[in-house]
Amino acid sequence: MIVGLDTSVLLRLLCGEPEELAVVALRYLRERQRAGDRVLLSDWVLAETYYALQHHYGSSKKDALRALRALLASPGIEGSADAVEILATARLESARPGFVDRLIHADYCRSAVDEMASFERAAARLPAVRVLGR
Repeated sequence: MIVGLDTSVLLRLLCGEPEELAVVALRYLRERQRAGDRVLLSDWVLAETYYALQHHYGSSKKDALRALRALLASPGIEGSADAVEILATARLESARPGFVDRLIHADYCRSAVDEMASFERAAARLPAVRVLGR
């Protein structure tokens, strides 16, 4: 079986709050792993978790990225190849464009989009991007 985790489950696993839901989430994850199931994390879930860790739990960008990297390094938990590659970027916490913008760009590239348009000047560092002027 292939299982996709929602952001709410992922946050419980990472933060342990509220404790009763964290226990349920961990139990579910362990059951899936014992059953040999594939546990997937979508790019959307990773992006939403990244922001939630910062804005609701007070994590720094660096700590949020570290938590996501550690999770994807866990046996039996998979993210997209793009997410794994992006999370391996050195100093991603201060990189421009940042984590979520790079996920968006990778999704467009995977979808055979010829060009991504942005007003973000930093996006010009990525291939097939046109930065629009004012």
